[in-house]
Amino acid sequence: MKKNNIPTRIYLTEDQIPTTWYNLRADMKEKPAPLLNPGTKKPVTVSELSNVFCEKLAEQELDNDTRYFEIPKEVRDFYKMYRPSPLVRAYNLEKALGTPARIYFKYEGNNTSGSHKLNSAAAQVYYAKDQGLKGLTTETGAGQWGTALAESSAFFNLPLTVYMVKVSYEQKPFRKFVMETFDAEVIPSPSMTTKVGQKILSENPGTGGSLGCAISEAVEKAVGGIETRYVLGSVLNQVLLHQSVIGLESKAAMSMIDEYPDIIIGCAGGGSNLGGLIAPFMQDKILGNNDPRIIAVEPSSCPSLTRGVYAYDFCDTGKVTPLAKMYTLGSSFMPSPDHAGGLRYHGMSPIISKLYDDGLLDAVSVEQTKVFEAAVLFAKTETILPAPESAHAIKQAIDEALICKETGEEKVILFGLTGTGYFDMTAYNAFKEGRMTDYIPKDEELKKEFDKLPKL
Repeated sequence: MKKNNIPTRIYLTEDQIPTTWYNLRADMKEKPAPLLNPGTKKPVTVSELSNVFCEKLAEQELDNDTRYFEIPKEVRDFYKMYRPSPLVRAYNLEKALGTPARIYFKYEGNNTSGSHKLNSAAAQVYYAKDQGLKGLTTETGAGQWGTALAESSAFFNLPLTVYMVKVSYEQKPFRKFVMETFDAEVIPSPSMTTKVGQKILSENPGTGGSLGCAISEAVEKAVGGIETRYVLGSVLNQVLLHQSVIGLESKAAMSMIDEYPDIIIGCAGGGSNLGGLIAPFMQDKILGNNDPRIIAVEPSSCPSLTRGVYAYDFCDTGKVTPLAKMYTLGSSFMPSPDHAGGLRYHGMSPIISKLYDDGLLDAVSVEQTKVFEAAVLFAKTETILPAPESAHAIKQAIDEALICKETGEEKVILFGLTGTGYFDMTAYNAFKEGRMTDYIPKDEELKKEFDKLPKL
């Protein structure tokens, strides 16, 4: 029987904001492979990582056993400015599709940064401030992470330098202006301000850059500074830990209305929002308490899960970071300048990669023109203009709902709406005018990159 008496928006109360982050690794039967020191090829230590990251973050990064980490009071108070975020029943989208499926989305765009990135940004800046550091560096693709980190850095009064992927820097100038409003220094990457940036530009003149390039520059800037550390908005274990607030709130809200998802969908670039959304539901799956189908959706232009290889690789183009075992297209892979800027990363979170390799989640890739078709339909029915990254999840949710229409199954679908698309109007305009194209890398292009992977 279709449940039509459920409120459109389901809110937890302020005192129901999670008090702990959930560490999915603690319940994984096989842990993700350890990060390796590229020099010694041995697992990195907290001491080694602390040269790049804050000490507390380095500890969180390597801790596979602690199930729950207490959220510091200062971070939880910060969360109260925009959390809990709503769980929304997409009644109008259901009606437009004519599906018996019940579609829900966890909306993370209703905060000052416009995305889920603020969940980890606040935590990472707090730990830096608590350690007594004097500055931070980072990279950003589409700009959501840079924006969130700039806001958090301003709140905790820490200087910030952001290396923004050049193609996004040019496509989305207003993101840069927002970061600068919060006193961040924003540099298009690759740049001439670092040795690794100069090297990349000499080898690839005119390149639009990649997240891998920007990471290299930000790390070089951090390790060369005094009392400065680097922070990252996706991929790393610590980031997925902080983002678990998304899934914990989602599960609590669904429990309030006596629902549980049959299908959970998230867009996948580095894995932060997907990992955060699925965390407590994946716990159920691993422990045998429930068996939802979990789907990662990535762009066909940068298909690390669906066409990459599971191997140790550098997390950055300049090869200055530790080696991570992940699904990767190769650290020197330069994605096409499509509009899903936050998904333009060559690799995937080691946690997500391990879950995928173990068959605990599925992955699909989609072309951006189809993504924007779904985005426009969603905007017209639900009156929220989604970020292009989030629209990948919307596309798959629509596809799953239409399958339910054919079979008559009343499945419950949950997807993550990670942010808004108001800084992506150039892309929306290109789509509406028929100027948007799709790019899918050829097998031979990918093979060239695979051949360059580190030989261990």
